[in-house]
Amino acid sequence: MSAMGKKPIPISFVSPKLNHILEALPALDYARLLPDLQLISMPLGLVLCESGAHMHYVYFPTTSIVSLTYIMKNGASGEVALTGNEGVVGIGLFMDNDSSPSLAVVQSAGEGYRLHADILKQELALGSQLQNLALRFAQSLFAQMSQTAACNRHHSLDQQLCRLLLLCLDRLSTNELVMTQELISNMLGVRREGVTAAAGKLHQDGVINYSRGHIAVVDRPKLEKLVCECYAVVKNEYDRLLSTHPQQL
Repeated sequence: MSAMGKKPIPISFVSPKLNHILEALPALDYARLLPDLQLISMPLGLVLCESGAHMHYVYFPTTSIVSLTYIMKNGASGEVALTGNEGVVGIGLFMDNDSSPSLAVVQSAGEGYRLHADILKQELALGSQLQNLALRFAQSLFAQMSQTAACNRHHSLDQQLCRLLLLCLDRLSTNELVMTQELISNMLGVRREGVTAAAGKLHQDGVINYSRGHIAVVDRPKLEKLVCECYAVVKNEYDRLLSTHPQQL
């Protein structure tokens, strides 16, 4: 069955181990956390944490993607990072900081697990491997934020869109994304007309199909040739810090 033909995983069958950090935990740490991991639906637009608000949970996306976005006083916004099944949302709680400077909102609907902050504190006090994995992820997240800032300043909108699409694909089990042009423009902090033009070029080049907020990437190798170096920098840093078997690090 093609990636586009895959059926969504019923929420009752979504395993915590679809999240790479939870999957990488040693067996004892994972078994201790499992009873306190709460499976939740994460619909498009769900706000997990307001900017500056107190965080009561950390979130481990499994089949969803969360956007970390800064909102300016004039209402303008710009995405600084994405977190999907490779990481955790609420990284500040691992550093004894219970607030977030950015807005965390679900950008691609799916499921995930949440863990209450009090349980997390108990886990960290035990010296769980979870803290080491989370801090490694935090470093890769900071690298993504830094590279996004550089990309937004120095690379074209066409390249920025390619980067965004590839980052999303890496966090999903399908080649189809549900993303309106308005959502993309808010994430990239640009005008909608610019996104329309950039997406139109990719469609004409046979890289994507686009219809009513659905983007299907039909030629990923070509997309990877069109993207700027920022995508590879972010991906390589994540691979370096959190390999396939991070328990061995």
